[in-house]
Amino acid sequence: MAGESSFDVVSKIDKQEVDNALNQAAKEISQRFDFRGTEAAIRWHGEYGVEMEASAEDRVLAVLDVFKNKLVKRQVSLKALDAGEPKASGKLYKIVASLQDGLDQEQAKKVTKVIRDGGPKGVKTQVQGDEVRVSAKKKDDLQDVMTLLKEQDFDFAIQFTNLR
Repeated sequence: MAGESSFDVVSKIDKQEVDNALNQAAKEISQRFDFRGTEAAIRWHGEYGVEMEASAEDRVLAVLDVFKNKLVKRQVSLKALDAGEPKASGKLYKIVASLQDGLDQEQAKKVTKVIRDGGPKGVKTQVQGDEVRVSAKKKDDLQDVMTLLKEQDFDFAIQFTNLR
């Protein structure tokens, strides 16, 4: 094992940045003229969920749009946000969105398959919980794998950590 280099492929969100984006969106919604009288609101819904509501379907979609803009400004990938469709709940429309933190088994399999099919020979992958460990004897091979993964258009956000 000595002489092997490795890195981890993860799908993590910076919860503090998401919280800041949510607070900024809530402030903008409370101040904007077009949201007056629409009972528009945005708040946390559990640890990785966000709930948006307003009195009209187009207004709740506008709340989602404001939140997405705030996430982009804070460099949080929109691929980590999974927003549902607006649902009528009494006199309000609600959207419940969830934030992905960590790779699930299917996503980890997609990452390892891409590396196995297109990566350099001698690169090993290992799924460890909600991340994928990639190791090789040469650091150049690891950089090739990073480039390969960046070129892929996954439907989830990925980052690289623990480069050793």
